[in-house]
Amino acid sequence: MKQDMAGNLYIHPTANVADSAVVGDGTKVWINVQIRENAVIGCNCNISKDVYIDHSVKIGDGCKIQNSVSVYNGVTIEDRVFVGPNAVFTNDKVPRAFTATWNVTPTLVRSGASIGANATIVCGITIGEYAMVAAGAVVTKDVAPYTLVAGNPARRIGTVDKDGNRVEKMEG
Repeated sequence: MKQDMAGNLYIHPTANVADSAVVGDGTKVWINVQIRENAVIGCNCNISKDVYIDHSVKIGDGCKIQNSVSVYNGVTIEDRVFVGPNAVFTNDKVPRAFTATWNVTPTLVRSGASIGANATIVCGITIGEYAMVAAGAVVTKDVAPYTLVAGNPARRIGTVDKDGNRVEKMEG
């Protein structure tokens, strides 16, 4: 586990961080977080209470992962991404309790994207730069950059700017 030279890395005593995980300078890891083997978390992130980060997950710099989020193997989250409370990333297109042919299906969240509370991100998709996923959305296909999606399944309802402000609303 990486310790920063300035002493800015904070890991709460109840957090469980694997020895092979890398946690960047200035990152804060809070109560009851589990970070598994070979996970890589960038600098200046905030990993909130009860977050689960599976083995080999990659999270970029400046990310905020809110309470009770589950990020499973196969997920890559780029820089400055916000993930709201209780969001879940899946990694198996055909989940079963046991199968000899289990395959991880990768998911990519591009820089600056925002994922709302209780959203479900189904594996095998890309969420584009600065896209916004509304709270409770179930994302089953790629989301274009700067796109606002909502619903189950998530559908495009508008466009947002880099700050998340709505700049276009869909008719109908």
